[in-house]
Formats: sequence, C-alpha cells, structure tokens
Amino acid sequence: MPSVAPQISAPQKDEPTFSPDKVSVIYVLGGPGAGKGTQCANLVRDYGFHHLSAGDLLRAEQDRPESEFGSMIKEHIRNGVIVPMEVTVQLLENAMTEEINKSREAGGQENDRFLIDGFPRKMDQALRFDSAVCPSKFTLFFDCPEDVMQERLINRGKTSGRSDDNPESIKKRFQTFVETSMPVVDYFEKEGKVVKVKAVEGPDEIYQEVVRRMGERGFEMRKKGDPDVSTA
Repeated sequence: MPSVAPQISAPQKDEPTFSPDKVSVIYVLGGPGAGKGTQCANLVRDYGFHHLSAGDLLRAEQDRPESEFGSMIKEHIRNGVIVPMEVTVQLLENAMTEEINKSREAGGQENDRFLIDGFPRKMDQALRFDSAVCPSKFTLFFDCPEDVMQERLINRGKTSGRSDDNPESIKKRFQTFVETSMPVVDYFEKEGKVVKVKAVEGPDEIYQEVVRRMGERGFEMRKKGDPDVSTA
C-alpha cells in the first residue's frame, strides 16, 4: 500500500481533482468477507488496475506515528464504526495522486483505472468523493450471504492478525454494512450504476464473472502484455 502524505483536510473545490475522461474509478463494495480484496488483486495482476483499499489506508494512517487522527481511527475500527468522511476521502485522494504520479514517471497509460475497495461506506462519502475527487464509473458489488462471509472471516482471523477479525467485531461490521453501505448500493443501482456479482462460488468462478461483467460495461479487458491494449 502506498505511503500517504500527512495532510488530511482539503478545501472545498469547484470541480473534481481528477477528470473522469482521464481517470476511471470503480467503487468495490460487498459485506466483510465477500472477497473484494481477492478479486481486486486479480484485476491488478491481469489488467493493470490500481487498487486502493479504504480500510488499508485507514489502518496505515492509524499506525503512522505523527498522525493526529491515529487514535480516533483505531477506536472507530475497533468498534466497527465508520471513520469521518473527510479523513477517508482525503486519504484516498492522496493515494490516487501518488499512484498517478508514479505511473506517469514510469511512462504508464494515460487513463489510470482505479478500484476503490470498501468505499463508499455511506452516502455522504459517495457524494463527497464524486464531487471533489472524481466521479465514479460504476459500483462493483459482491453479493454474498452473511453466513458465508462470517465463515470466511473467522477462518481469515486465524492468520490475518487483524484486530477486527473476531466474532464481536464481525457482528458489528455486518450490522454497519447493512445499515449504511447497502443504501449506497441501492442508490447507485437506481441510477443504473451497479454491477452485481454473486460471490458464493470459488474465487476463480467469481473472477470469470467479474471480468465478463466489466467487459459488458465498456472496459477493455485485455490482459497486460497482450497487443493493442486500450483503456476505458
């Protein structure tokens, strides 16, 4: 995960930082344990997307010694409560800027494609990001039953070392997702901006469906290294 510049707060802007003509943003949502990170990693490996995890950025910020928000973030994560919008949005913008700068320095593609994993968690985050950072193309939603997600998280908790991979935190995270994030999915679905993928089968089967559905939405899904690669 890229390092993040120390600034957090940002002034109000008249237009987004990044043009949707040059930067493509896909929100990636699903309940905890739905497999978002696994599928994002596949897309990065095969198709050259940038992957930013809102949760990973927040965890990195809470551990940064000079962070004025570290204790607050840690308390919110432990209690399964959503971190204030301004913090999360600015961390994402900082990370996107760093990734784009690195891509340009390396002679990368003109249209950077971002998967933003675990975001937006609430409607205010969605509206703020779209207006201040970059309008999203659509939301990739992994639809998975709670019992399947819980089993995955408990198994992951045996080796992950994450403080929120325990039964008490998992229950709170499920409740938070249903109450705050599902309204975001419903909102974008009414606008025709949701790609819903059933996330019950094995990772390989789910990935095949993800690639197929993203291709249907206009993304050029040619693997890295293939000739005549173009971008959405």
